[in-house]
Amino acid sequence: MDARLPAHVEVSGLIRAVEADGGFAVVVQRGEKDAGVILILTTHSGKNTRLWERMPQLDGSRKFVCTRTQDDEKKQEFEEYVDRRRQSDPDCWVIELDIENAERFVAEAAR
Repeated sequence: MDARLPAHVEVSGLIRAVEADGGFAVVVQRGEKDAGVILILTTHSGKNTRLWERMPQLDGSRKFVCTRTQDDEKKQEFEEYVDRRRQSDPDCWVIELDIENAERFVAEAAR
């Protein structure tokens, strides 16, 4: 069985880590306190926005994987996808991390 931190603790840790490194982080949608799915939006100054979701791996673990990258020409499509995800799972957390090389924080959260 996978020992997992409660969602609110994991989200809080991500936000604190980003802010401690000089970035900005915000909860876009608050999910179920203990077991909510976490979606992470990463960006740097509003550019290169990506959506990260935990996906099952062959070894049984669940790692964050980039599932969508925003096309600057078609920003609305990206936003619509995120909205559909939010509506399909109202218990999910959506957080946005705005910092250079935000992927390093996602990688830390995957451990």
